[in-house]
Amino acid sequence: MTAPLLLVFVLALAIGVPIAFVMGLSGFVALVWEGKLSLLSVPQRMFDGINSFPLMAVPFFILAADLMTASGITTALLRFSQSLVGHIRGGLGHVNVVTAMLFAGISGSALADAAGPGAILMRMMHRSGYDRYYSAALSAATAVIGPIIPPSIIMVIYALTDSRVTVAGLFLAGVVPGLLLGAMLMVTNHVISLRRGYGSGAPRQSWRQRLTALRKALPVIAMPAIIIGGILSGLFTPTEASAVAVFYALFVGLFVTKTLNGPIIAKVLLQSSLVTSAALIIVAMASLFAWLLTLLQIPQQIAGTIGGLTSNPVVVLFIIAAFVLVCGLFIDTLPAVIILVPVLGPISDQFGIQPLHFAMAIVLNLTIGMITPPVGAVLFVITSVGRLKLSLLSRAIVPLLATELIVLALVILVPSLSTFVPALFGYGH
Repeated sequence: MTAPLLLVFVLALAIGVPIAFVMGLSGFVALVWEGKLSLLSVPQRMFDGINSFPLMAVPFFILAADLMTASGITTALLRFSQSLVGHIRGGLGHVNVVTAMLFAGISGSALADAAGPGAILMRMMHRSGYDRYYSAALSAATAVIGPIIPPSIIMVIYALTDSRVTVAGLFLAGVVPGLLLGAMLMVTNHVISLRRGYGSGAPRQSWRQRLTALRKALPVIAMPAIIIGGILSGLFTPTEASAVAVFYALFVGLFVTKTLNGPIIAKVLLQSSLVTSAALIIVAMASLFAWLLTLLQIPQQIAGTIGGLTSNPVVVLFIIAAFVLVCGLFIDTLPAVIILVPVLGPISDQFGIQPLHFAMAIVLNLTIGMITPPVGAVLFVITSVGRLKLSLLSRAIVPLLATELIVLALVILVPSLSTFVPALFGYGH
């Protein structure tokens, strides 16, 4: 059954079949080929994959992000970011990074970051004299921060796939890597700006102006604090936190920015429903595919192969990182999590790798895969919004991609980057 499963998967992926249907089709063909298992396993496994209370956090976080975006909060974030770093050499590039870090605490999605503030800042940078493709590449690279700084949709899916970690623990594990990712991108942007002569783009603002910008952005910045604070205090679960985020987003849009109304809310609900439906179809199909991989004992085979190469946990992590990065070139992030975690998770146990450390390395790795061609979803969003050529954008993003791979290497080499903050709150084990 292994041969038809993998053969159909590769062929369907190669001819451009959507990844959700690739996994469903290959699983169905494998079951028909085997002939010993009931085809009722297909709908059963698909339903089991989405029949989960914690999974309800996904549509709620998507809806909360869409509501906050529709509330017009992007402008407040841009102004606050510009008041902080807009005067530095390459200032609009720094504003791009800081805005992405702030927006990450709302969206939890790289695609939302790319289509929202990323697209706006890409145009602002180009109008201010930055190279068009560098502006787009930086917006794509900063969008990667979205799923790393909590909350994160990918982390919710990961926690559902791997019972050794919790959503709260993963959220906390992403804090330091997310901040490090932003800092390293700012360093890279500064170096490139110096070499290419990009200006600061804005005068230094006074502390009074910064405080004014902070006051206007505070309702937005408060959202991740409410989510994480509520979870850690035990006031609500991560799933309940996602519902709280929706009500908070409604409050901000109706009573703070006063930009939400009936027609806009209806449009947001429709848009969020479409995104949620696509995500749940992927989860359902990936659950079937992951079940077949486990049934065929592929995780044990891969673990045995890697174990024959080395016994060093760090080397194992780098081997896994290379494998996941290659997979990320062809598979979207959500199905990759559901497929790869059951396969690779047992390897971390075998080599004594801390689950949160392993999880953060995988999440960061797969998220970076969103800006690697040919299936880099963020690249497609940026090229579509900016009407750019994918080949030229792929070339422009190379130095920024290298920076993010350096951060990935640091996360692998220094486990405390992922485990220190969770350990402070009792999630270290």
